[in-house]
Amino acid sequence: MGEFELIRRVFWRATGATPGVWLGNGDDAALLASSPGCVLAVSSDMLVQGRHFLPDVEPQALGHKALAVNLSDLAAMGARPLAFTLALALPRVDEAWLRALAEGMLTLADAHGCALVGGDTTAGPLTLALTVFGEVAPQRALRRDAARVGDDVWVSGALGLARLGLALLRGELAMSGAQAEAARAQLLRPTPRVALGQALAGLAHAAADVSDGLLADLGHILASSGVAAELDVEALLREATPPAVRDLPPALALSFVLAGGDDYELVFTAPAARRDAVQAAAARAATPVACIGRIVPGEPAEHPLADGAGRVRLLDTQGRPYPLPEGVRLAGFDHFATIAA
Repeated sequence: MGEFELIRRVFWRATGATPGVWLGNGDDAALLASSPGCVLAVSSDMLVQGRHFLPDVEPQALGHKALAVNLSDLAAMGARPLAFTLALALPRVDEAWLRALAEGMLTLADAHGCALVGGDTTAGPLTLALTVFGEVAPQRALRRDAARVGDDVWVSGALGLARLGLALLRGELAMSGAQAEAARAQLLRPTPRVALGQALAGLAHAAADVSDGLLADLGHILASSGVAAELDVEALLREATPPAVRDLPPALALSFVLAGGDDYELVFTAPAARRDAVQAAAARAATPVACIGRIVPGEPAEHPLADGAGRVRLLDTQGRPYPLPEGVRLAGFDHFATIAA
């Protein structure tokens, strides 16, 4: 099957009725338009076999996750999804595998009104590179550089479950039953918090999606905003950690929650005076949220992309330094960690 036959048989879809899409796939470029008063939010993510997913992953789950991680970036901006492109490198053409991949991806796309409008295919090691487009009013966008001293720090959903799912798939831990299934589902089929992001737009100040670990991704907000944060670890474990993770040995549980990654929840800051409004927005989005800390003064960063994890102070409920058990790992996911210099 050739490149264009593959696209026609597996990925081509008519997009003329999709709002914001003037011209979709099938031409040299797509034509997109944002609503009046809005700007385009654009984000790209690449998933590489062996680095971001295991070789035996189900293709339907892979298609879902490939788009979900991109939609999560739009959620962190408070943006409404419009469209996406897919660049796909394949070691060989397997039509049944590709149809399952497309089903997982396009089912999620339909759920969010996000049209596939183009991309590219080629031979090579299995790699998926997606670019997603959304729209948001610029004054309502949730930016990493907008956290303010006195803001509360919030997280959505439950943290550490995806890292537990990875440990189960790798055989590092043994667990069965509903908790194990939930952990594997969180890893393989994360839920992008798009509705929550839009509900928080204009209410929260700053946000990031938790892809590399809570400390790492909150650190991006702190470095960009030139502030620091104090986190109540006991509140984090009590309100934003599922029992399957909380019941692990303490060092492992804290490592998964603080640095596990792949959660695709939102960490965000909002004025302390707006706590009721944040809870109401979360209820509209049918997404649980927990307040886990506050923003405090910090020195300006040398660069907005500097590592800001060191700006997070871990405290107990009484405001004292939290005694971390021996063996806790606080380093988030690093795409180049195993590549030799």
